[in-house]
Amino acid sequence: VLLTKLIMKNEFKVIADFIEKDTKVLDVGCADGTLMKFLKDNKNINIRGLEISKDKVQKCISKGLTVIEGNAEKDLLQFPDKSFDYVVLSQTLQAFLNPEQVINQLLRVGKKAIVTIPNFGYWKIRLHLLTKGTMPITKTLPDEWYNTPNLHMCTIKDFVHFIKSRNFKIFKSLALNNQNVSIINDNNLGVKNLFADLGIFLIEK
Repeated sequence: VLLTKLIMKNEFKVIADFIEKDTKVLDVGCADGTLMKFLKDNKNINIRGLEISKDKVQKCISKGLTVIEGNAEKDLLQFPDKSFDYVVLSQTLQAFLNPEQVINQLLRVGKKAIVTIPNFGYWKIRLHLLTKGTMPITKTLPDEWYNTPNLHMCTIKDFVHFIKSRNFKIFKSLALNNQNVSIINDNNLGVKNLFADLGIFLIEK
């Protein structure tokens, strides 16, 4: 649990560093508002959330956060173009039925999008599959195969290739491994895909 919290804190710090102050931010799939609260406390921004779970919306509201109850796959359509400076999607992309549609909506609603993904190319996951032949459970992928919310697992390499194939721009891409944060570029993509358990991307249309 401590390690998971540490990774989360490092992820949150990177996201906060990506966001300029005095901007409007939407946190999509904001869960219980942990990231929103962190950004609100550490950055001078106007932030709101979108969350499908009633219980989690209530938790956000109890923390004094502004959250709309809704399904990102349908309800992002209601937001006007470029209505936010940044749209954040933290470790949620893999849970959508249509991730491509969600990315398109993020980049329509926000001037920039920050997307973080658990990396299915991480060496521990590869090793687990190779040696045990069962779906691995890790700190960023904690569920069993039969009860996981994750529908579309991808690797850092998959995500980079997808973004480039759609001619979107990657402004910054960082790899997270425990407490280590490092830059991902074309030259080290294979290495980062092997050794990072989380990828964090700042993208634009």
